[in-house]
This record gives sequence, C-alpha cells and structure tokens, in this order.
Amino acid sequence: MRIGLLTEGGYPYVSGDAGLWCDRLVRGLGQHEFDVYALSRTERQETAGQVALPSQVNRVRTAPLWTAEDDGVVHGRRVRRRFTEYYGALVSVLCEGAPADAGTDRSAPQADRFGNALYGLAELARDEGGLVGALRSEHAVRALERACRAPGALGTAREARVPDLLAVAAHLERALRPLSLDWYEDDGNDGLGSVDLCHAASGGAAALPGLLARHFFGVPLLVTEYGVRLRTHYLGAGAGAGAGAGAGSGVAPGADPASAAAPTPHAPAVRSLLTAFHGRLAAEVYRQAACVTPGNAHARRWQERCGADRAKLRTVPPGMDASRFAAVGESPDAADPRTLVWVGRVEPAKDLVSLLHAFAEIRREEPGTRLRIFGSAAGTEGEAYLGHCRMLAAQLFPDEAAGPHAVGDNPVSFEETGGPEVPGLAEAYAAGAVVILSSVVEGFPVGLVEAMFCGRATVSTDVGAVVEVIGGTGLVVPPRNPRALAEACVALLRDPARRARLGAAARARALELFTVEQNIAAFHDIYLEIVSRSPVRRVVLDAAGEPRPFAVPAEAWLPGRWTGLGGRAAPRNPPGRAAGPPLPGTAVARGSATPHGLSAPRATTPVAATEGAR
Repeated sequence: MRIGLLTEGGYPYVSGDAGLWCDRLVRGLGQHEFDVYALSRTERQETAGQVALPSQVNRVRTAPLWTAEDDGVVHGRRVRRRFTEYYGALVSVLCEGAPADAGTDRSAPQADRFGNALYGLAELARDEGGLVGALRSEHAVRALERACRAPGALGTAREARVPDLLAVAAHLERALRPLSLDWYEDDGNDGLGSVDLCHAASGGAAALPGLLARHFFGVPLLVTEYGVRLRTHYLGAGAGAGAGAGAGSGVAPGADPASAAAPTPHAPAVRSLLTAFHGRLAAEVYRQAACVTPGNAHARRWQERCGADRAKLRTVPPGMDASRFAAVGESPDAADPRTLVWVGRVEPAKDLVSLLHAFAEIRREEPGTRLRIFGSAAGTEGEAYLGHCRMLAAQLFPDEAAGPHAVGDNPVSFEETGGPEVPGLAEAYAAGAVVILSSVVEGFPVGLVEAMFCGRATVSTDVGAVVEVIGGTGLVVPPRNPRALAEACVALLRDPARRARLGAAARARALELFTVEQNIAAFHDIYLEIVSRSPVRRVVLDAAGEPRPFAVPAEAWLPGRWTGLGGRAAPRNPPGRAAGPPLPGTAVARGSATPHGLSAPRATTPVAATEGAR
C-alpha cells in the first residue's frame, strides 16, 4: 500500500523529533511505498540537509513552519466575508475555554463548531489559493477581538488587550499555515488524496494535513504519539505559550531539543486562548483518527483525558536497536561490582543533585563504591547545571587520598562517551553493575531500556513510563528521595545473585517488547487493519465515463507492487494535459475536486532510489 508519512520538525531532516524512529519504520516496511510530507521548524534544520532515503520512498514534499511568504492573493468581499465567518467561529470556541474532561458531553457542540470552522477555512484556502494573507490581516484580529468581547467568553479572554490579540493571531497564523499548502490534491500520484493511509508521526501540526486529507478524500488517519504534544504545550504554558521541548516534555525518542522553539512569557489571556486552541486541535485529531498509537500507558492516559476514544488507542512501544548492546548483555559478569552508572543528558529534570546526595549515603554504607556519570550538558541551562553538580560533588566527596578506604581521587566522575576507554553507550553501561535513573520528569525512559538490553540491574525513580517499562525487573523508588535511592542501591550492591537475576529478567523483557522488529511488525499489522476497514475510494471509469464495478482488484490493498492498477491510481492528468474530465479507464477518487493552484513554500522533490544509513 501507499503511506503518506506526515512529520513536523523531524524526518527526513538530519536533526529533529523521531527521525531515527521514522527511518527505521520506513526501512523496515520495504513492502510498502512511502510519500513523506515534512514540515520543518527552523531554517537551521533545513540547511542541515536530509538523511539518505531508501528506495521505497517515492517522493518528499517539504514546507516550513518557521516562515511563510505572503501568497499575494487578493480576496474579494465575498471571500473576506466567508473567511471572517469561519475564523470568527473558530476563535469564538477558543474563548469558551479548553475542552471539557473526557467522558462528558459538554464539549461535543464546541467540538463540532471547531471542526466545521477548521474545515471551512481549509476549503476556502483550497478554493482561493491560500489564506496566508488573510490570517495575517486586520480582519483576523478584529474577529478575534469580537470573540473575546462576546457574551459567554471566559474572563481571561475578556481581559485580552491589543498586544495579546496580536500575539494570539500571530500564533494561530503559524499553526494554520498547513491549510494553505498544495498537498491536498488527488491528481494521480502527486497529493495526499492518492495515498491509501496517512500516518502522522506526532500530533499537532503534523496531524493537520492528515485531518484535511481525511476531510477532502476520506483517507484514513493513523496518529503516533510517543510524547503527547498537548502535554508538551501544557508543561510549557506555565512559562509561556511556546512549544518548548526537553527531557520528559513529551518529545519523541531521538528528539533534538534545540529544534523546538523556546517558550516565551505571555499574559494569562494569551496562554488561555492558545491552550484552548491546542486542546481543541488535539481533540479533533483524536476524534477523526482511525487509530492512535501511544508509546506507553503514561501517554495513553494523557490522550484519554484529552478526548481520545479508548477503542481507538493501541499502545506500541518505540522500537530500539538491541544489536549494539548484545555483546555487553551477553557478558554481564564483566561489570565492576562496586561501580554505579548514570547515563543521560545533563539537565535539571534528571535530578543529579538528589543522586549525589544519595551517593553520599551509599559511601557511608559501602565505602569502596564509585559513581560514574556519563553525559553531556544540554544548552546553557544544562551547562550551568553540570557546573553546579561538579561543585556539589567536590564538596560532598573531597579527594580521598588517605584513610582505610583510600581511592586516590574523587569517587564521582563526570565523563563523556566517545573516548578510547568508553567509545559508546554500550561501554558506558558496561562500566558498572547497577544503572541508576534519578529523573523527576520523564517520558519514555530510553536510557532505562538501553540498560535493560545490557542486562544490568536498575534503580529508577517512579516517573513517566518507568514502572510500565521496568515491569518488576528493577527497583523503583519515589522521586526526590535520596534516602530511598541510596537504600535500593545498597541492597543491590550487597546481593550479587539478585543483581544477576534482575539483569537477566530485564534483558529478556526488553528483547521481547522494545526492539525495532517488534515495533515494525506492530505497525505493519495496524496498517493492514486500518485499510481493511476503510472503504475503497477509487472508481474506474470506462470509455463512456461510466463506473466499472470490481475494476480495482481486492489484492490492490495487500502489501506489494501489483501489475496494472495495483492499488495505485493512474495519473488523472498526464504531463502536458490541462485539468479536465478524467480520462477513460482512469482511477479517480470519490469526493475529489479539480486541483487548484495553491501557493506552496516548497515544490515536489523527486527522491532517487538510494540506500544509505543516516
């Protein structure tokens, strides 16, 4: 089948969210064909280039979210009136607040109004060649102001001043830029209308083109969220309305925190309106998706609370490459039995301060123990935090060159992988017998799974999806509790047999649940299940223009490349032919419309049939 892979700030760019996961998925499903529709977040991301793509990727179409040129479209009075009607309806729903809790019916009418307004704007954009200028116009700001002053609006919305209105309008213009793209076509093999399934690699902006493909052409939508984008916005809303990303913020595995915009402080009215917008958009995505695949039960609970139907949810843990940890996992006895290891990105959410205080208690119980911290700082805040942790370690553990348990240097070391002694992550985990996770905020604990692949006993804090991942094969303690962390580590240091049992069980669990192969097989089954429940949208016409029943073979929906139509629509308008009635014997889609010359920030990029690793 043909998959439209929708990404934002990630694949196929070299840096970004979930790029490694997408690359493994595409390469692992070679029996399918992929069209990649990518939204970039920053200019730096685009200039860094793209990864080498496998032959099953037919084409890549890209568009920037960080900028948009004015489309130059001059709208008449009728179009401006329609725009004001749809835009005003959308923002009036935002002024009524975020969606009600899942399981109630209070937000159903508002959800319908939001969806109708959103699709009305999309249809207007497709009819008129884009809405970039309209979304930036004074008409948009005035419509927003009327909604904020209308009876029934929340108190925070009523308090919005002119700078607040401008900030909200600017954010909505950026968020709705995908409406003006020329991706929503059913012209042969050139648009989202020609794919069998849209797979959004995250919620938010990445899922918006999938919503429109479903609205225009009935293409089923699959949404994968290894980190809930709405949760990311909520966590950042306390400091601002940006979509800042960081550890535990809900960003998918492999995310580049520098690729996301840092949050900026905003007034309560701005935070309230933008939170309502993102909540309504997430609820609409969940409502229209054929299936939603969270990566763990922690994300699943967030999605249910935000309106996702439990019947549509299918938990699929992210797949990780276990082969690079195989050698370490098969020789767990080679570890130093007196060494504790921490591996990760150094930042406040990892709570190394509590770990250092816990290690002070561990040293009192087991004086010969060492702690090796492997990781680099993330950004300016991370650098400052790393410096603070180094100073704390020096204060807690002055160089011990004398005494009955002399070690000659500080028992805590801060190291980075990549050197001759520790060239990679596998060697870092191999350096100790117990691996520690001390975070206070965590999404899916990638480092914990890596330690499990290495057959190491673990001590972790009870945050995020840790309990679900560890599944009884490691010790779990409350966060911000140095004493509990110390007691768990001492218990494992004093019991080698228990360490071995837990390490072996952890490795077996990781190999069963968290490998790339498991992830790819799960999505292959989900693809087939969704398509089997979706109606055949293509109709073949004969020379007289009449439908030909059963002209699209049933096997067209099975994986593989078939002869003839083979599940692919023939080009409705071959090169050199103007748009017009379908050619005789051509497959077309129900509900398709004549393509419009929409303004597009990027043109279609043919992809060469190349093999290569990132």
